[in-house]
Amino acid sequence: MPPFDRLDSRIILAAAMVLPGVGHVMADRAGRGLGFAFFTLVFAWLTTKFAAPDANFIGRHAGGLFVWALSLTDVYRIARSREIREERSLGGAKRLER
Repeated sequence: MPPFDRLDSRIILAAAMVLPGVGHVMADRAGRGLGFAFFTLVFAWLTTKFAAPDANFIGRHAGGLFVWALSLTDVYRIARSREIREERSLGGAKRLER
């Protein structure tokens, strides 16, 4: 069992918002998380090389921000589907007290 098997999907999403890829690691998808972290850095770097010199911070790093945003939706989908699957396996009982 992974060490983060009891974490709420919102906590995993919050971790992914702070650092790209960390939420995937917490959701037991380390390879996927490392891939997202790598491509976030690569596309952010590439965008800085091809963006206009007068572009603002978001414009200079748009490629990395786009991959990071994709990773957020992906990690939340993974974590939430795991929660739903576990709730169904418990016969509809809630796994976490909210």
